[in-house]
Amino acid sequence: MKKKLIIFGNAEIAEIANFYFNNFTDYEVECFSIDQEFIKEDNFCNKPIVPFQEIEKKFDPKEYDFHVALSYQKLNQLREKKYLEVKSKNYNLASYVSSNSHINPTKIIFGENCFILENQSIQNGVKIGNNVMIWASNHIGHNSIIGDHTYISSHVVISGHCKVGSR
Repeated sequence: MKKKLIIFGNAEIAEIANFYFNNFTDYEVECFSIDQEFIKEDNFCNKPIVPFQEIEKKFDPKEYDFHVALSYQKLNQLREKKYLEVKSKNYNLASYVSSNSHINPTKIIFGENCFILENQSIQNGVKIGNNVMIWASNHIGHNSIIGDHTYISSHVVISGHCKVGSR
């Protein structure tokens, strides 16, 4: 039985997250959520949009996980804010880490609400913080640290023992 997932967002990143979670994980996206004042349609990707202010009334945090799928706007501050708001509602924050990469998950620490696409080379000892997006085809060298609420675009090389700060 698939786990139930809510995605915060209704734009391109949310659409991409919907695709990856539905097709490559044991999650099924149940709905999308955004702040009430931004709702202009009832549906996104053929799933309902539920006002964030009402989400826990309709979707119990014990039964649903959440993923915040927002881009790097305002230097990741908006994604950080929504991540913290979801966390304050006691939802588990789901991560997607592509299996189409060279990653040893027993030697790497991943935070929550990460979104890590395919073709990564992530070496042993790497620590990836919470709420981190890593787009496709990167190299993160051994024992590097990626801070919380960070966005790394495609084809980036980070050598060993490097530290990338938050946001």
